Amino acid sequence: MGSKKTYLIAAATVTAGAAIAIYFVVDPAEASWMPKCLFYQLTGYKCAGCGSQRALHALLHGDLTAAWNFNALLVVAIAPLLFLTWLELRRTRHPRLYARIHTPAAIAVTATAIIAWIIFRNL
Repeated sequence: MGSKKTYLIAAATVTAGAAIAIYFVVDPAEASWMPKCLFYQLTGYKCAGCGSQRALHALLHGDLTAAWNFNALLVVAIAPLLFLTWLELRRTRHPRLYARIHTPAAIAVTATAIIAWIIFRNL
């Protein structure tokens, strides 16, 4: 029997694969049933995630320009998010690297970048 961690990784992989398949097949801009941004609907301002669904769809179809125009932060964040996922799965093998990455300073830099992106895209 596998460990609980193995089952969680398998479940996450299957879930991510299903989500990727849905975003490949379904264009969020045309599907009325896809979630819309409540923050944007209430305020008229774009949040940090606005356009992410459309950007993901564009990326899955190889259209980097469209993805960038929908949400540049998502495009820029893909590599760091993949690295952080890899590191999370291997944190016991690389505890010093994990500790260096997961610091209050890193959190502050990330929060500052997200807030700056929200302000910049709404100017």
